Amino acid sequence: MSANIQQNTVEIKGKSGYLWYVIPSVLVVGLLSIIIFNYHSSFSIAGIKEGLNSEFLIFLLIGVFAQLVDSTLGMGYGATSTSLLLSFGVPPAISSMGVHVAEMFTTGVSAISHYKFKNINKKLVLSLLIPGVAGSITGAYLLSDVIDGNVIKPFIAGYMIILATVIIIKGLKRNIQKRKTKKLGVLALFGGFMDSIGGGGWGPIVTSTLMGQGRDPRYTIGSVNTAEFAVAFASGITFMLFDGISGWQVIAGLIVGGIIAAPLGAYLVNKIPRKPITVLVGVLLILLSLKTLVKYF
Repeated sequence: MSANIQQNTVEIKGKSGYLWYVIPSVLVVGLLSIIIFNYHSSFSIAGIKEGLNSEFLIFLLIGVFAQLVDSTLGMGYGATSTSLLLSFGVPPAISSMGVHVAEMFTTGVSAISHYKFKNINKKLVLSLLIPGVAGSITGAYLLSDVIDGNVIKPFIAGYMIILATVIIIKGLKRNIQKRKTKKLGVLALFGGFMDSIGGGGWGPIVTSTLMGQGRDPRYTIGSVNTAEFAVAFASGITFMLFDGISGWQVIAGLIVGGIIAAPLGAYLVNKIPRKPITVLVGVLLILLSLKTLVKYF
């Protein structure tokens, strides 16, 4: 009798684990099919050839770098990619849309990769999902339909400097004694909202807070990155509903670069020195944001 119960439990767990692969895969493939079906008439062979130029290569490299940063540090994809895109003259609305639509693909691959390498705390992922999605949708709606992206461009740059400072401070801290996380839903709600408004912030806000409370870096990074798939998917769909899709070069470059880098980042999450890389990324973001502020004023 007990052997049968044990066997049934194993089968249930096996099926549950299978879903962690299936759900992201189905959503990503479904989204790609919808985009191709709805927007295929906008593309032509000549247009695609013209678009695959040096700018596309730049966006691809941004995607690779941003995803490596995010997968290994648990933060920084939005901040890194948005700062780099703004520094190359991409408008804020297109930058934020491009980052979040691309994240719908890259975070799906990242979630599958982190699950494969057993970097996930399932309870933590599920606790972050709903409030994170709610905050993300609210922020994406405001940026798409209410707030003028050009007006808030300097504020986004200032916000990125704050995020970069948080990244550096958290990266320099030594191991902290673990404390119980309070108001996890509020944290996820705020992280999702700021991520959509500023084009980044989910990782620096959520990951850094949880790690600052002494949580294990490996499982915190893997879990927050996995929950980010739902957050990015919600904000990306919201942007698409209110603004459609524009700046396909940006989106395609970020997607290809991110998909290339996601499995490597999940593998490297516990194998690289975190402190020097964290500081380096933070300094880079500050310099890029300062450049954006100087150009704006």
